[in-house]
Amino acid sequence: MKRIVLTASVMSIFILGASAQQPPSMTRNVGKTTFGIHAGANMYNITGKDGSGTDLSNDLNTGFAAGVNAEIPLGSGSYIQPGIDFRQKGAEWSNGTKTTLNYVEIPVNFIYKPILGTGNFVLGVGPYLGFGIGGKATSANGTEQDIEFKDEFDITLNAVQFRKTDAGANFLVGYEFANKLSLNLKAQLGLKEINPDMGTANDQTSYKNTGFGLALGYRF
Repeated sequence: MKRIVLTASVMSIFILGASAQQPPSMTRNVGKTTFGIHAGANMYNITGKDGSGTDLSNDLNTGFAAGVNAEIPLGSGSYIQPGIDFRQKGAEWSNGTKTTLNYVEIPVNFIYKPILGTGNFVLGVGPYLGFGIGGKATSANGTEQDIEFKDEFDITLNAVQFRKTDAGANFLVGYEFANKLSLNLKAQLGLKEINPDMGTANDQTSYKNTGFGLALGYRF
């Protein structure tokens, strides 16, 4: 985790220095559809309740995220931004097990980019839909299990199981510099339960993904 924070800090300083050297004329792509890439670090948790209805007390799990998007102008500094992302989520459970869940996500964010200085302040909100493509559960003693994605719990499988799909809301704030580089903080609130149906009437399990991440981006 310390390495991720240090790397993000160094890259942020580099971006700030590079942006200061760019003329204001490079800050705008008004009225044009642009494309962007981004990558960064995530901090995620699985929140909710266990089978007996007790609140979960997990710790954050560190992961990686990267993706591409298009930015389509709507007018007056507003844009619609569909994209495709790879994102790692999960949690560190109270028993020492670390769960990493890998998703391919389709976000559709509504972006507002008012001019601020030589660049643009960035605000965004929108829904996302995620599809599980793999993951690992690593116990405190280092034993690993592959994640199985099942909508209904399969007792014949000796595996940690989660639902295939995830869905929720994105919240984005950041700054786009004059040199087309950007630094963004994104938070996600999971709205769909990711635990498989246990098939029992008294089961109160409710798992949801919740987290945030810092990303560096570039617009073409």
